Amino acid sequence: MDDTEELLSIGAFARRVGLAPSALRFYDDCGVLRPARVDAVTGYRHYAAGQAARAVRLRELRAAGLPLVDVGVVLDGPRDAAHDVLRAHLERTRRTADEARAVVEGFLREAAGAAECRGAWVRARVGGAELASAIRQVAPAVAAGAAREEFPVLGCVLLELIDGELRLVATDRYRLAVRVLRPTVFEGGTRHVLIAAETARSLAEWAVRQVFVDVECECECEGEREMEGEREAEMAGVRLRSGADCREVPAGVGGGGRSGDGASGRFPDYGLVLEGLEAGRHRVIVDRVGLRDAVAGRAGVVSLAVAVRGGDEDGDGDGDRYVGGGETGRVLEVAGGGREVVRLRAVRTGPGLRIAFDPAVLVPALEAGVGPDALLEIASADQPVVVRSADQGSFTTLVMPVRECAADERFDARRAVGCDDGTAEAAARGLNTDG
Repeated sequence: MDDTEELLSIGAFARRVGLAPSALRFYDDCGVLRPARVDAVTGYRHYAAGQAARAVRLRELRAAGLPLVDVGVVLDGPRDAAHDVLRAHLERTRRTADEARAVVEGFLREAAGAAECRGAWVRARVGGAELASAIRQVAPAVAAGAAREEFPVLGCVLLELIDGELRLVATDRYRLAVRVLRPTVFEGGTRHVLIAAETARSLAEWAVRQVFVDVECECECEGEREMEGEREAEMAGVRLRSGADCREVPAGVGGGGRSGDGASGRFPDYGLVLEGLEAGRHRVIVDRVGLRDAVAGRAGVVSLAVAVRGGDEDGDGDGDRYVGGGETGRVLEVAGGGREVVRLRAVRTGPGLRIAFDPAVLVPALEAGVGPDALLEIASADQPVVVRSADQGSFTTLVMPVRECAADERFDARRAVGCDDGTAEAAARGLNTDG
């Protein structure tokens, strides 16, 4: 960079190129758009005016839905490779256009008959499709089978109206999913309600056909209380309304009223779990669908390892080696589970890594994501892994890794989910980190 070239603060550069400062920080972390200078004392990023053209092209490619790993090919790769990537993306866009058109036309028909609804004491208005999507994202994380029979509360989706937000949460103690919606209207205080997973899924089927949905909780909650480390959902129920169409949902573990078992009405304090996460030393960005397909169908344990194309330092003859130090990984190797190794292009920051998962836990987390890219934030091989998307910061999934040597042995899962002993009460608290 020329020392005389103009330097812009991250805010000024963001306004010039039409990107949010948070997006610029994300692209810096991914190595796609590095700042011209970073202040060694404050850590503030500064960009050169000459970087604006690249930033605008990056913004346009992302707005067109191009995966981040492909953006790098278009911006920096050979012309033929860039053309191949763009043609493939154009074909995918054409295939989805008809589906999108049908959905939009359906919403327009619903909008013609929609009417304003008077809310209850606590009310939050959200888009119908948005609510349906949120339910479908978190519902796969509820417990099933023996775990649900032992701890019925984990077979529910927690719906919260709090701090001007509508939150949906589900966990089976090995996976935690949280989706936050920001209503266009929010009136009243704080409410928590448990909805059986089956009821939640049926609500999603109804909500997706509505233009908007008012989520209403009436003031019949003398028993509702919040205690440190736990949430007690004791409500008369919740009502979902769109115009004249209304769905009454009773609260409770069984979906048909409040449970008589006090312990089963407590939902894990997921907030403490999220606050207690260690900072991720490793960040891996990879094609979400590609990773899902590479992991799906494998039995037992699947391992993920970041490697870089190039020197065959290990002498294994396959042209790949594991990455150490600060190099940027180019390949994510998916192995194990009785299938051949699959290699996916990836963007990595941080040191090299190898980590193992149960496919039955990782695949649903990837399927619940939105957008072309999956971002894995990994603190270590025995800590919960954050799986999220650059395109949807309001959805967070935590996934517990496993020991690579044993398919049924998770790394001290009780410690990760906050159970400090083997009692039923501690297990019922699930993600409540009380010790």
